[in-house]
Amino acid sequence: MDEASAAPLSQRPTGPFERDVQAYLRSVALERGLARNTVASYRRDLATYVEWLSGQSVAGFGDVSPDTLSAYARFLGTREERPLSPSSVARMLKTVRSLHRFLAVEGRTDADASRELRTPRQPMRLPKAIPQAEVTALIESASGDDVMALRDRALLELLYATGARVSEAVGLDVDDVLDREIVRLTGKGDKQRIVPLGSYARDALDAYLVRARPLLSGRGPATPALFLGIRGQRVSRQNAWLVIKRAAERAGLQREVSPHTLRHSFATHLLEGGADVRVVQELLGHASVATTQLYTLVTADTLRDVYTQAHPRAR
Repeated sequence: MDEASAAPLSQRPTGPFERDVQAYLRSVALERGLARNTVASYRRDLATYVEWLSGQSVAGFGDVSPDTLSAYARFLGTREERPLSPSSVARMLKTVRSLHRFLAVEGRTDADASRELRTPRQPMRLPKAIPQAEVTALIESASGDDVMALRDRALLELLYATGARVSEAVGLDVDDVLDREIVRLTGKGDKQRIVPLGSYARDALDAYLVRARPLLSGRGPATPALFLGIRGQRVSRQNAWLVIKRAAERAGLQREVSPHTLRHSFATHLLEGGADVRVVQELLGHASVATTQLYTLVTADTLRDVYTQAHPRAR
């Protein structure tokens, strides 16, 4: 059974829309090879869209007009129950446009009604990094020789040492740690990249693999997963978030810290240290260097602040 057809019934569009939506989801899941979580997000977005269309007495996707889509876009941003942010509206409209484009190409509708649909302009949001001292405090808060402390320290060190996304870190297998000094990460679209490990991360991983993982592994069925939970299963993304949240609380950090905070800090600190943006792009697994260049704006802001405070004629 494919991902599209395996959706829970509560998340499936019903009535005249279902066949077209399922065909679209099957296409993105199998032909485009999108990740399961991405397909699930598309499914939820389209369930909201179909529910709205049904409330407007639209009989099928072939009856959707550009005016219909404009009205839907206004609805998303102004609805009384949980109005969406511009970024969320843009995401949902992107899914709707992709659906209508698919239906037109496949001949399921006469035309692509979404061709002229414009998504709301989004303000540029710079990545949020934390100072190196706070990263050190965060990691050092996971100290101790007990099994979970060794695991948490290894996870935190690896996230900061590699800039891995949380899904990439928890998806690691033991065999993905190559020669102690390199880790193989599998990113979006199952694209793999090789990232070096610093000495702190190597030492933390060695301690975890020798003194903690064998004990955790004995509590559950055999698994190749690198990071294991208390019952011997692969650590989930939610577990990783909790590890970081607890570490931030122990370190007394007065800010919200997430796995992506460590990824942003990894990139920002490399650029502050003089790393080339193209190298950082490869390490992060960004498809476009334009995404990585956002971090150069962060470091430029930092330099500007230091200059303003330190130079006698800066203000």
